[in-house]
Amino acid sequence: MAFSSVNTVATKYWHQLEDGRIQCDVCPRHCKLREGQRGLCFVRAREDNQIVLTSYGRSSGFCVDPIEKKPLNHFYPGTPVLSFGTAGCNLACKFCQNWDMSKSREMDTLADQASPEQLVIAAKSLGCRSIAYTYNDPVIFMEYALDVAAACRENDIFSVAVTAGYICKEPRVEFYQGMDAANIDLKAFTERFYKKICGGELGAVLDTLKYLKDETKVWFEITTLLIPDENDSDEEIHQMSEWIMENLGPFIPVHFTAFHPDWKMLNKSRTPAQTLTKARKIAMSKGLNYVYTGNVFDVKGESTYCHQCGAMLIERNWYVLGYWGLDDHGHCVNCGTPLAGFFEQQPGVWGARRLPVRMVS
Repeated sequence: MAFSSVNTVATKYWHQLEDGRIQCDVCPRHCKLREGQRGLCFVRAREDNQIVLTSYGRSSGFCVDPIEKKPLNHFYPGTPVLSFGTAGCNLACKFCQNWDMSKSREMDTLADQASPEQLVIAAKSLGCRSIAYTYNDPVIFMEYALDVAAACRENDIFSVAVTAGYICKEPRVEFYQGMDAANIDLKAFTERFYKKICGGELGAVLDTLKYLKDETKVWFEITTLLIPDENDSDEEIHQMSEWIMENLGPFIPVHFTAFHPDWKMLNKSRTPAQTLTKARKIAMSKGLNYVYTGNVFDVKGESTYCHQCGAMLIERNWYVLGYWGLDDHGHCVNCGTPLAGFFEQQPGVWGARRLPVRMVS
């Protein structure tokens, strides 16, 4: 199979095997490829005896979203973020909510195109504080994402990775050096779920979470999509919350979001709101300070409260901010306790808008 050279770039995380195959070393799948083959992610392939990225500069679409949609509740709330993804994914989640992009095996999915410089110009002209690598996992197009991130750093724009955290140690260092914030999709808290439902391994994701906490300054939050009878048991939520508290501490925001039937998991019902509320209570009972519900109407579960005095700090109704209880330094106006995260003196006013963007050279 031949690949288009226009959007194909060389990569460095791979090595030759004795049997002639080349192993990709970006993620724990370790795809072993012969000439002309693609990895499971679809966008990394073997060409001319090396692993190349075949989707550099190409995207399945660009859109301005609220930062809370990533979701990030403690990273410049209310600000707009220019979001984009490519095609493919290095996991095989049966419940994928973005399956039309992440499961695509058609390059025609990547109809839009933009250089890193074009993306930065667009973000600045649209008033975006950040650019998010999202919709599918940026780990698989890390060369493109990191070039965009470098251009962002030169122009005072932040980079946000929305990722499952399924990445090997060496590329993980380089990848997160380019990121300012991340939302890590912690799919569940059992190896059974990761193997059966996602085709991956929980341990590698937990390693990424500990790495982010212990060895980087990246602001990160965690999201878990709760699926009825799969990963929503009280026992699993207890274990997950205890692990987060012990390994990451009380100040990492955690989002429990509602599942809706999609892709290859159409036999499950939507997640009841009370399941999310119960999970939130369990997590907070373990000492986690900032626990949120998502994909349901729940002002209490979406809003941020001071962990010291209990006062509301940021009111949220879906993606629209209401009451703002932070002073100019990001401290509670009631008791002066600082809120973990990154905040400007005034909240952004982007709200719930979603603005599709077409790039023009």
